[in-house]
Amino acid sequence: MNKKRSAIAALILGSIGSISIQDARADKVTECTRDGFCYCTATELRGAIQQNISDIRAVIAAQRSMGKAIGYLSIPISTVGGSYFGENSKIAAEIKEHVEERLGVHSAWLLNTAAKEFALPSTATGADYMMMWTNILEGLDGLGEFDFVYFAGPSEFARHFSLTGKADLEKLEAYYDATTKTDPELKKIDRRAFRDYYGLRASVAYSLGSHDEWDIVKTINQKRITDTKYGIPKQIGMFFDGAPVAPGAAEGTITAGYAGPCKD
Repeated sequence: MNKKRSAIAALILGSIGSISIQDARADKVTECTRDGFCYCTATELRGAIQQNISDIRAVIAAQRSMGKAIGYLSIPISTVGGSYFGENSKIAAEIKEHVEERLGVHSAWLLNTAAKEFALPSTATGADYMMMWTNILEGLDGLGEFDFVYFAGPSEFARHFSLTGKADLEKLEAYYDATTKTDPELKKIDRRAFRDYYGLRASVAYSLGSHDEWDIVKTINQKRITDTKYGIPKQIGMFFDGAPVAPGAAEGTITAGYAGPCKD
């Protein structure tokens, strides 16, 4: 945990999932989670966030009661930098299906974080969503809710667009041209930005939320090392682009995404 986050987290004085510690504007407040991750969230969305947290935990509990390994999908979702929400939500559903088929639908369940039933009101920002997802990842005790976290990589996006390693950018241009005929929202995305994002950067590596999620999982795993119930053998499994993450990478630090206090 970096010094800045530690200083903020030290102000937390309760055992609930999150508490307000600093007003930035009338409609925004800095809230921190059990493991010291802080976000500038909208006060009007507090109820919706808490309701979603409760609902998602209930879904997880139901799947776990069936003896399944429980996973969490980290994937770029927002429309930004050429990325398109409509496309990302399709890809997220495909990854969920692919992972569950790979592991066995009766033995594993992957939480699709892009699923519409887990959406917040349209005014929600990335920080609002990360307040929700951080609480879900941390679990009730701050030691994690999941057996594994699956970070989406370029191969998943390539599979969706049927990219083969030959003239991939041209295929993306053709895909854009064909899809905009039936999806007017995609027309709002610049054609070249769409092509370059999905051909060159489609991955959690360029997602603010996924950066936070990587750091959250790393923090939970570090806590598990010294906990007598867990230790190294029971850390959360981490996958990137379909493959297990190497120990050095799993313990490495990356730049924060949405995490941080409200600014004056």
